[in-house]
Formats: sequence, structure tokens, C-alpha cells
Amino acid sequence: MKRPNEVVAPPTDERVLVIMAKAPRIGGVKTRLLTALSPAEAAAFYRCLLQDTLALARSLANTEVAIMCPESDVIQLMQLAGSAATVVAQKGEGLAAGLTSVFAHFVEGRQRRVIAFNSDSPHLPRSVLEGAFETLAAHDVVVGPTHDGGYYLVGAKASHPTLFAADGMGTSSALESLLSRVRALKLSVGFADPFYDIDVADDLTRLAAELRLAPARAPRTAAWLKEWEVAAARLRTDTEDL
Repeated sequence: MKRPNEVVAPPTDERVLVIMAKAPRIGGVKTRLLTALSPAEAAAFYRCLLQDTLALARSLANTEVAIMCPESDVIQLMQLAGSAATVVAQKGEGLAAGLTSVFAHFVEGRQRRVIAFNSDSPHLPRSVLEGAFETLAAHDVVVGPTHDGGYYLVGAKASHPTLFAADGMGTSSALESLLSRVRALKLSVGFADPFYDIDVADDLTRLAAELRLAPARAPRTAAWLKEWEVAAARLRTDTEDL
């Protein structure tokens, strides 16, 4: 019960997980996988990744789920997400603008822990996301590094407009570029477990092998990969028989 003249502190445990996504259009997603997939296959595969990522996000208790995307993708992603997530249009073009938009939109003026998460790591253990939110409670920024020098998640409790820049995005220096700006802003940083996302053909092979053993981690993606592997094996057999 509130005592007279008692100041009640605002809640500090609000959590928001924002998925950075694009609409699964043919030719517009997973283009680095086109050495292994056709454009139509890449789009279908990405749709499965995104749907499983949404399911993973929704499995976290007491966490608001949202999607940040280019303005042109809002309607298609609203149809795909349904009631599973709020869809918000980013301001500006590119991933750096999208990440800046996440924290400007969801943190500014409110006490919240907000994590931006990529849309192609539905196989990430839920415990890693829970741990990232806990890490963020004790630090200004949390980062989840990928093995290729990038990062699969980044979180903050305040909006830092200069934290993200286009330089280094999508390259092997993306993580170091981010950390250098964190240091320049004199922010404390904690780390989630290193992981991998699905960018190149080797990642696709690794994911398929993992989901054969544990399909429940990302069921739509596992089912799609199983069908794709069967079709690819049949094509190889037919080609050898010619």
C-alpha cells in the first residue's frame, strides 16, 4: 500500500524484443545464399526463419514483441505477424537507420530494456535471450557477437543516436565498429553468448544438420530444410543418371 507522500519509482523491468526484419520478397532477402538457393527458395526460407523467430520471441514471458522494418514492408509484415507483434516503420534506409529507430521509438522517455534481434536466428536458445535481458539490467549496452565479426543482437536502456553508423554494417568489422562507438560514448557493455546467423551457404548446411537433430528449436525452418535437402538430393541423382 502506498504511504502518504511516498514517491513510487517507475517500473524498470519492462522488456521489449524488436526483430529487425524485411518482407520475404523474392530477390530481396538472403541474397548471399543464392549460391545454394534460388531467389524463390531464399524468400521461402527467410519466411520460415522469420516465423520461427517470432515464435521464439513470443515464448519469452513479460516481454513486448515488435518488428522494425522498412516502411515499404510494413503491410506485408503486419499480415505475416498477425497479432504476434507490433510492426513499426523505421526512419531512414538501411540497418544502421533501423537500429537507431528501434531505440528512438521504444526507449526514449521510458524506463525499458530494449533488445534488437536479427530475424534469422530462431535456433538461438531462449536462455540466451533471457540472459541478454539480465545482462542489460546491469550495463548500458548488451551485444551478442557472431562468429564472423558481426552481432546478432544489441540492446540498450536509452537512445544513443550516434551508436550506429552505416560504416561496417554487414561486414567482419561490424562488431568492432560498434564497440568503438560504445567506448567513445563511455557506456558500459556486457555480452551475450557468441552465436551464428544464416548468411552464407556454410551457415545453411550447419543449420540443417543441427535442426535434423532438434527440429523443435525452429519447426518451420526444420521442415523447409528437410524438404529442400530431399529435393536437392533427388536433383543430384537425376543429374548423375543423365
